[in-house]
Amino acid sequence: MEEHSKHHTYHDVKTLISWSAPGRPYRKKGKEFYLTGLMIVFLINIILFVFSEYMLMVVVITLYFFAIALASVPPKNFHYRISNQGIKVEDHFYIWDELYDFFFKRIDGSEVLVVRAKDIIPGELKISLGDVPSDHVRRVLINYLPFREVVRPTFMEKGGEWLARNFPLER
Repeated sequence: MEEHSKHHTYHDVKTLISWSAPGRPYRKKGKEFYLTGLMIVFLINIILFVFSEYMLMVVVITLYFFAIALASVPPKNFHYRISNQGIKVEDHFYIWDELYDFFFKRIDGSEVLVVRAKDIIPGELKISLGDVPSDHVRRVLINYLPFREVVRPTFMEKGGEWLARNFPLER
């Protein structure tokens, strides 16, 4: 009987870290953000109207309302768990073999753990750390995944940063 229990404990899932934090980085936006966005949508729609692209006008307006919804509604708290088997985000579990490496990034003033996956979908897991220190998470994850101190931004990230720097929606 003891042999069976020893063998069974080898396969037990052990929680290494567990915490709750918002599902995405969130920062409350001011009136200036919404008005600037509205002006940009208005100018784009004038150009599209000149070229009789009515359906594209609807798409632009829809995207603006989607952006408003994301900017004004705070995210719900998710439960995150890192175990000896992998990473669990709410009801989704990712085993270590599906994950590639990890690094930390600051998004909207929040510390975020970014875990890259081997498959195209999901590609990256962006996990808000909340009150958990990044050093503690790094010490746990380093045993399972390689840590990247420096990660080169992609073309899209560089373009987004350039737009945010040169055409800020709020000050």
